[in-house]
Amino acid sequence: MTPPNSASRVVFAAAHVVADPLGENAPGAPAVVDWDATLAFRHHLWSLGLGVADAMDTAQRGMGLDWAATRELITRSGAAARSCGGLLACGVGTDQVSGPVGLGGVRAAYAEQLAVVEAAGARPILMASRALAAAALGPDDYLRVYADLIRQSSTPVILHWLGDMFDPALAGYWGSPDLDEATETVLTLIGEHHDRIDGIKVSLLDADREIALRRALPPGVRLYTGDDFHYPELIRGDKHGHSDALLGIFDPIAAVAADALRALDHGDVGRYDALMRPTVPLARHLFAAPTYHYKTGIVFLAWLAGHQDHFTMVAGAQSARSVPHLVRAYRLADAASVLPDPDLAAHRMRQLLAVAGVAA
Repeated sequence: MTPPNSASRVVFAAAHVVADPLGENAPGAPAVVDWDATLAFRHHLWSLGLGVADAMDTAQRGMGLDWAATRELITRSGAAARSCGGLLACGVGTDQVSGPVGLGGVRAAYAEQLAVVEAAGARPILMASRALAAAALGPDDYLRVYADLIRQSSTPVILHWLGDMFDPALAGYWGSPDLDEATETVLTLIGEHHDRIDGIKVSLLDADREIALRRALPPGVRLYTGDDFHYPELIRGDKHGHSDALLGIFDPIAAVAADALRALDHGDVGRYDALMRPTVPLARHLFAAPTYHYKTGIVFLAWLAGHQDHFTMVAGAQSARSVPHLVRAYRLADAASVLPDPDLAAHRMRQLLAVAGVAA
């Protein structure tokens, strides 16, 4: 069995997928995944006491991981979680549809994926949908679609509010470009179905807005921070409460984050801050604009850390960040003590620079 999650926080690391380096993982091609390495990384996260959020944007949903591969990922991760007692939540989206679809098509796509996640035994995360953003005419359409899905789910769901810095196609989500109006729609939905909602993941990179939303939630509904810029203080919280977490940055900093959370459980806020603080410059760099390319840095650090034997990604996304960006990521990761074998990381960094034509 895996060790327990944090005693005081519910924490999920959004996990990346490992591409098969010999697969045809070119832009636009179906994803070819190295399943052994992908599942081994999930066991690594569970061994640290973290939950795994799978089939999310960190796994390149909508940016290379097609529905066929996503469906297999959810099924395999579900079996892996059951084998070790690991906490697992999986994304439910609509990315198997292409082109304009009406609200009925959006509901059907969501329902198909919800059935797959439930069959895997995972907690459903109702992901923000590009198809819904394109089809909805206003807030009422969002309320109706989400209410249908919440009623269909056999277990409480996690909602997912992903800002357009992570996906420009989600601009105006919840029926308005005005974030105050969008927040009111979200609170209406949660208020009407609070007994069927475990929480909401918020990725707007706006700490003050997240705190205000957290304080407005009904009792028992969690705020899962998805803010990869301000996570230490949001998780630490204040006298009014704290955020739980569902974070992409917890993929590369998992071991440090797990140690910090244990310190927080024991009331050692000083150690928590000392461990978390050095990771923030790394997170801000990895998630710098264009933010949606953060996955490249995540996989790059997994390679440097020895979790996989290559720096290849589905859809060829390893080319989405420049060599100077990756060099800076390496230095910040080293400063944050998230590279378990510094000698291996340095050797692999030199290999990358040599291939790029840079003298190390």
